Amino acid sequence: MTHASQRTDAPTGTISVDDEFAAPVTQAGLAIAGAGQYGSTGVDRRPGAHEASVIPPIEPRPKPGASARLIDRRWFRIVGGALIPLALLALWQWVSTSGLVPLSQLPSPEMVWLAAVDLAERGLLGLYVAISTQRVFLGFAFGAAIGLALGAVVGLSKLGDILLAPTLGGIRAVPSLAWIPLLILWFGIGEDSKIILIAIGAFFPVYTIVSASLLHVDRQLIEAGRAFGLHGVALFSTVQLPAVVPSVLSALRLALAQAWLFLVAAELIASSMGLGFLLNDSGQNGRIDRIFLAIILLALLGKLTDSVVAFVERWAVRRWA
Repeated sequence: MTHASQRTDAPTGTISVDDEFAAPVTQAGLAIAGAGQYGSTGVDRRPGAHEASVIPPIEPRPKPGASARLIDRRWFRIVGGALIPLALLALWQWVSTSGLVPLSQLPSPEMVWLAAVDLAERGLLGLYVAISTQRVFLGFAFGAAIGLALGAVVGLSKLGDILLAPTLGGIRAVPSLAWIPLLILWFGIGEDSKIILIAIGAFFPVYTIVSASLLHVDRQLIEAGRAFGLHGVALFSTVQLPAVVPSVLSALRLALAQAWLFLVAAELIASSMGLGFLLNDSGQNGRIDRIFLAIILLALLGKLTDSVVAFVERWAVRRWA
């Protein structure tokens, strides 16, 4: 009787192998290795057999549809962001031309465009835009720089927090228009008072967010930096600053938006040029088309400058954060 799993006992001193089930190799009744078709070592020593038996690594497959997601494509984001403005423009055109609202209250887009062309032909539109942009950038630069400095002092020093935080928190609650009479008395009606008011508007978002971010940096990161011998400026630049870079850049974006908001209040200070002046003068003269033009220009300039800072933010986060 024969069976595939049956093996014939070999005399003492010989080797028996179960070829089918790779039974242990025995010599003198002692099992010495697992056998099979590769012999007592269990390794195939035929030429090229080892290379052929290596299983190539399995490459991870991309998730289905991952490369085709429209929401992640740049052109889709641009088109999607323009849908609501275009819809509002179409609705505005329809309402103004259908007679639902009088033109004295809601001018048509064409009237606003003609008002822009008229100011441009007089050489006033570009001048107003340039003057207002200059005021915003100067006020933003001074306010953001002071906000970064005092925010770092309050966020890094307990003594600075105790001494400065209550006073600055109270000043932050003062409305923007409340500063105008005081600034006129102190600095007159020139450019200084306007830029200082814009700087006040840009200061508080930066100061508030930077100080809060530095106060809430993970203490384990700080202790790890100190364990590596970092202290003072080295600890700040190596550990604390990278930890708050996203918050700082978000604060700068908010401060820039706040600077544009304070621009209109600043240009109410006996100003004869700028978009705030255009807005105020048009309201006094009943030029509703120029009022809409000033509002649209402020919105476009604010969005444009915010996009520039957002681009810098993405670059800085990749570089330092």
